[in-house]
Order: sequence, then structure tokens, then C-alpha cells
Amino acid sequence: MARLIEMITPVAVRYCRARLGGRDLSYLSADDVAQEVCLAVLHALPQYQDRGGSFLYLVHAIASNKVADAYRLVSRDRSDPVAELPESPLADNEPEKHALDVDLGDRMTKLLATLPQLQQEILTLRIAVGLSANETAEALDISPGNVRVTQHRALGKLRALITREGDLLG
Repeated sequence: MARLIEMITPVAVRYCRARLGGRDLSYLSADDVAQEVCLAVLHALPQYQDRGGSFLYLVHAIASNKVADAYRLVSRDRSDPVAELPESPLADNEPEKHALDVDLGDRMTKLLATLPQLQQEILTLRIAVGLSANETAEALDISPGNVRVTQHRALGKLRALITREGDLLG
């Protein structure tokens, strides 16, 4: 089990950081969600039946569900706890930078939400998580060629949306 956890932890961490990284989730971190993914995989092992597919598909499905759970949990909590108030002014206008970063993340999320689910998952795994086309294909149980074509089409749709609706940053 230690070897399995050692193998799936980097995949779970990259996936969770890619899906949760830039969002304002107060006390919840992507690493915490990745740890929950690893625990859920361990709990799922006794019922797991190898049907010739990829084990990464199970890990990816669990991670996707845990990320959705994290968003639901955070959306219910409207508090903004801090340990102490800062004694000195923040450098580089941190509140404004934070607000702009959150806004950009929201815009990116809205753009990605316009794509079909498969295209969203492929872009997340390929670009944010950094998986190869073969690894992505294995995780999603599709062919590597299908991954490449779907990624190309998804990026084309995003380019067209940005061109049609104006600059993403402005």
C-alpha cells in the first residue's frame, strides 16, 4: 500500500493543485484534498475489480469528486478567518493583486466551463497537471490520438471565444 500511495500521490497532488490552486478557498488547500483522494483510493481498494482498464481512471474519478466536494464545502463557508491583523502595510498592494488574481481565475473558469466535460478534463490533465497524451489517454480510457485532437479543438474554441468576446485580461 505504501508503494501505491507513493505512486498516486504526485498525480493526485498535481490534479488537485491544478483544479484548486488559484482559487480563494480560505483554509482548504489543494494538498489537503489530494490527501483525501489518497485515503479514498485506499478505502476503494477492497471493492476494486480489475477489468482491464486503467487504475489511474479510478484515481482521476475520485480526485474529480473530491475537488467538487471541496468547492461545495467552501461555498457554504462565508467566513474569512485570520490569525492576527497585519501590523505593517502590505507591500505591492497585495489586496488589489489578490482581487485581480481571483478575477482572472474566475474568467478562466468561466471560459473552461463553456467547453464539454471531456475537453475540460483533457486540458486540465495535459496543461495544468502536466500529463503526456499517453498518460491522459490512459487516465480517461481513450486513445492518445483522441486526446491530441480533442485538446486541439478545445484550444481552438477557447481562442475563438477570447477573440469574439474581447481580451481575457481586460
